[in-house]
Amino acid sequence: MPLTRQTLEKLAKFDTPTICNVIELFDVRPRNTGFMDGRIRSCFPEFPPMVGFACTAAFRSGAPPASGDAYGSFIEQVRTFEGLPGPAVMVFQDLDDPPVGATFGEVMCSVYQGFGSSGLITSGGGRDLLQVRALNYPVFTGSTICAHAYCHLLHLGLPVRVGGLVVSQGDLLHGDANGVTSIPLEIAGEAADVAGEFIEAEKIVIGYARGPGRKTVEGLAEVRRQFTEALAGLYRRVRR
Repeated sequence: MPLTRQTLEKLAKFDTPTICNVIELFDVRPRNTGFMDGRIRSCFPEFPPMVGFACTAAFRSGAPPASGDAYGSFIEQVRTFEGLPGPAVMVFQDLDDPPVGATFGEVMCSVYQGFGSSGLITSGGGRDLLQVRALNYPVFTGSTICAHAYCHLLHLGLPVRVGGLVVSQGDLLHGDANGVTSIPLEIAGEAADVAGEFIEAEKIVIGYARGPGRKTVEGLAEVRRQFTEALAGLYRRVRR
C-alpha cells in the first residue's frame, strides 16, 4: 500500500537513530546494513529529520563533457518527481575520486525544493551552504567545495552507492544530524506507529539514570529488566 502523507509526517517526528532501532524490531535485514556510513554528514544538524523518496543520479565534474556520454539535467530530474510516491530526496553518487566540484549550490537546491523535494544527499561536495541553510533545505555531503567545475549529471534514476549504501529510485530515506537510513517500505507504516512506544520504553532506563535519589546496580538491573520486557512486547506485536 502507498504510504500516506500522515505516515511520512509521523516518521519525521522521530530522530534517525530511533527509526534504526525500530527497524531492528522487524528483523527484515541484518543490523549492519541499510544505513549510510560516516562519510555522509548533515550540513545542518540543527534541522529536523528529513523524510522522502530517493531520486537518484550519478555526478561528475572533473573533466569537460565528452561527446557520446549520456548526460542528464536537473530539468529531467524534476520530471521524474511525478513518478515518486511522495517528496523527493535527491541522491547523488559522485564518480570522481576525490570529488572535484560541488554537486549542488543555491540554484539547484532552490529548484528542487520549489518542486517539493525534502532534501539532498551527495557523496561529493556542496557549496553555497549559508544560502542553502536559509532555504531550510536539508543537505548531506561528504565535503564542501567552493566551485562547481565541469558539473554534469549521468544515469538518472539508476541505483547509486552513497556512503556504502546502495540506493534505488523510490527508496524511502530518513536522515538527521546522526546520518541517513533507508526504511523498508513494507514496514514503514508500522514502524511509524511503534516508534513512540519504543521511546517510552527507553525512558524506563533514562528516567532512572537521570532521576533523583541514590542509584544502585540492583535498581539499574530492575529497570533494565522492565525495558527488555517492554521491547519484547513490541517485538511480539510487530512479528505477529
